[in-house]
Amino acid sequence: VVFDISVIRALWETRVKKHKAWQKQEAERLEKSALEKIKEEWSFVAECRRQGIPQAVYCKNGFIDTSVRLLDKIERNSLAKQSAVSKERDKRSSEFVFELTGEHWKELPDSLKEQTHLKEWHISNTLIQIIPKYIELFQAMRILDLPKNQISCLPAEIGRLKNLKELNVRFNRLKSIPPELGDCENLEKLDCFGNLELTELPFELSNLKQVSFIDISANKFSSVPICVLRMSNLQWLDISNNNLNDLPQDIDRLQELQTLLLYKNKLTYLPFALLNLKKLTLLVVSGDHLVELPTALCDSSTPLKFVSLMDNPIENTQCQDGNETMESEQDRQHFDKEFMKAYIEDLKER
Repeated sequence: VVFDISVIRALWETRVKKHKAWQKQEAERLEKSALEKIKEEWSFVAECRRQGIPQAVYCKNGFIDTSVRLLDKIERNSLAKQSAVSKERDKRSSEFVFELTGEHWKELPDSLKEQTHLKEWHISNTLIQIIPKYIELFQAMRILDLPKNQISCLPAEIGRLKNLKELNVRFNRLKSIPPELGDCENLEKLDCFGNLELTELPFELSNLKQVSFIDISANKFSSVPICVLRMSNLQWLDISNNNLNDLPQDIDRLQELQTLLLYKNKLTYLPFALLNLKKLTLLVVSGDHLVELPTALCDSSTPLKFVSLMDNPIENTQCQDGNETMESEQDRQHFDKEFMKAYIEDLKER
């Protein structure tokens, strides 16, 4: 059977015209319909309610007003208010914060002793060697941040700071910590990283029951300080890069401990007591001296992530200038610390 192609073409053209006419009529009907307007209004109302905007703001005489870009206006006002609040907060907080940096500073300004309302000191990269005794006057002190200075000792009067929560003395020249620091009963964080000469912490620090973070890495500790084993709330202990030959058998006293960093020491074995630390999730040691470790450390049923690192000590080039040697050693320790921090963060993400 042979059909005339022109007949078929005329048939489809007629159908296409009818369909286009129907589409045009439907579009005109929807344009005149109130459905689109209602849909727009309800979407607007839902967004206003989601952002917590009261009904009185977007309704006028019972009708919803969507013509004034209300959401954009409110968001701009909200951002402006947040910015103003932030600036006001920064202004208020700056009144309680003292900051000082630069190698031209060799001692603290005399005017500082009159600002006893201060809550924070941030002093870094100076040549200051002594923290004055009048620090005891700063009873509101919360944070004492003193990294990368030349401080050789801390005054005993630091123990009078009953509200002190953080003490950071990394990269200084401390050879001891005053026993009076144990009187700072609200201390939560102690950072003594990179002083290079610290060999012990005073037993009086056993009184610091709120401490959750201790960093005494890059010093000369031959054992874990007894006072640390009595800090019942301790969660993070970094005693890496010291002279540890072993760990105490009662290290399981630290029942809240979550992270233990031991790399770059001289450990030959790990005690079974580590298995009693039920909250310990991250253990990092150097592997070149280890000859024995509990096999249960590698058991997948435990929450512990055990990381063994080969220790490749970097040869130190001796400089004629003693200060240059110190700076070089500090730079190396800082690089090691930053590398390990980045490694741990990467491990957590994976």
